[in-house]
Amino acid sequence: MKKSLSIYLSLFLTVLFFSCGETTPKKKTKRPNIVFIMSDDHAYQAISAYDTTLIQTPNIDRLAKEGVLFTNASVTNSICAPSRAVILTGKHSHINGKIDNLSPFDTTNVTFPMLLQKAGYQTAMFGKLHFGNNPKGFDEFKILPGQGDYYNPRFVTKDGDTTITGYVTDITTDLTLDWMEKRRDTAKPFLLMYLHKAPHRSWLPAARHYPEFTKNEYPPPETLFDKYQTRGDAAKTAEMGILKDMLLQYDLKVPSAVLDELRISERLGAGGVARMNTEQRAAWDSIYEPIAIDFMERYPALNDSSLTVWKFQRYMQDYLGTIAAVDENVGRLLDYLDVENLSQNTLIVYTSDQGFYLGEHGWFDKRFMYNESFKTPLLIRWPNVITPNTTEDELVQNLDFAQTFLAAAGVAAPKDMQGESLLPLFKKEKDKWTRDAVYYHYYEYPAEHTVKRHYGIATKKYKLMHFYYDVDQWELYDLEKDPTETNNVYDALEYQDIVDEMKIKLTKTRETYSDSKALDSLFIQQYQNDVQD
Repeated sequence: MKKSLSIYLSLFLTVLFFSCGETTPKKKTKRPNIVFIMSDDHAYQAISAYDTTLIQTPNIDRLAKEGVLFTNASVTNSICAPSRAVILTGKHSHINGKIDNLSPFDTTNVTFPMLLQKAGYQTAMFGKLHFGNNPKGFDEFKILPGQGDYYNPRFVTKDGDTTITGYVTDITTDLTLDWMEKRRDTAKPFLLMYLHKAPHRSWLPAARHYPEFTKNEYPPPETLFDKYQTRGDAAKTAEMGILKDMLLQYDLKVPSAVLDELRISERLGAGGVARMNTEQRAAWDSIYEPIAIDFMERYPALNDSSLTVWKFQRYMQDYLGTIAAVDENVGRLLDYLDVENLSQNTLIVYTSDQGFYLGEHGWFDKRFMYNESFKTPLLIRWPNVITPNTTEDELVQNLDFAQTFLAAAGVAAPKDMQGESLLPLFKKEKDKWTRDAVYYHYYEYPAEHTVKRHYGIATKKYKLMHFYYDVDQWELYDLEKDPTETNNVYDALEYQDIVDEMKIKLTKTRETYSDSKALDSLFIQQYQNDVQD
């Protein structure tokens, strides 16, 4: 009997030992690697996962097939440097201080790469940052100064500047893969920011894409000849029209000799073509000189409509040609991750710093809160967390990236960050996602492209915008009935209840994010001082 009790007691204690939470060793969750891929001015319309009308992007599309595609991703301020500041800080422009391309970035801001580096992540950045030459929180970086160049670009590093011969999209990828292969610490998780210059203006494709893309023809958008009939002054006075504001030489590569022959004067020169070496220039001229000669011959017969269409086609040929190289190089990186068995534990994002107009409303560029500029592509893959081939329509913003990456890494986000982690959406826990509107504020006016200052909110159904500074005008769009945003219904009687509701929501949202009329006035004064200086 004593022996039986002894046996039972021994078995009981053994079971207790292995079932006790305090004494059982827990399996440590391996923190994910994070790869953040961002291009510059890449319109969602130019990714075939969103729309197959213009181009096929099979490598970028892989992230949608193997992860999630967001259809309502947007930015808080549609211009390059401010968008990047929002991404790094997780704070709106009026909080992080980078409201436009002129104002300096406040380097006392805490950024998510700094926090990940402190938490043990190895960090690296390659490509275009746009502001600052010494980004904090990175063990290694090679970045383009300012906008950078397509051909034979100069890079800023911790050890000084270097110029590399070749095409910038290929070079950025070469630098990235070289770091992955030779200097990545395999004992640590890593944050890699892989940032493309393309497809930023002025658009210079890689030589391998000249023959195909310069021969393609593209269907114009239905709003190419938009007359802005129901809208206020902002749309009518913006200087981003394909007909009047897109330059023949700088943008569309018609050489100065042809412009002289046609007695056309322009304010900008040849742009990045001047950086080409002899071999690169010969390849360029073999394709683009015949295009210029053809233009010179047909120019006298062109009217406003036919010239707009000609410019649109040339714009699309070069813009989309630069994207072809981005897609190829994204494929190189994805293939490397697969070969090195890194894909399964890597959260990988593809996005742009904002959207872009591809002829919609007769425009190129960005800045406005209208969809093509306001919305941005967002495709995310994270195996074993995100269900493959899913689509998400919740309202998310570039404001959310910082907190998402920190949450994925198990790092506490500072309380003053203003975004929301996307992890509940990754895990289909929609009950934990409560956002029903997103906030936008654009500041850079008066300036290039003359897009007036405005702020607004968007829900899934409506968008309310307030243009201010030298006007006081409102616009409301019914996004379900008017997806092209050509009919401003702010003054329509049947929408007055909606106007009232949206204004209340806008006021509350401004308060939530600590934006105000007082800050509007402060930033206007600051901008005027910057311009005077």
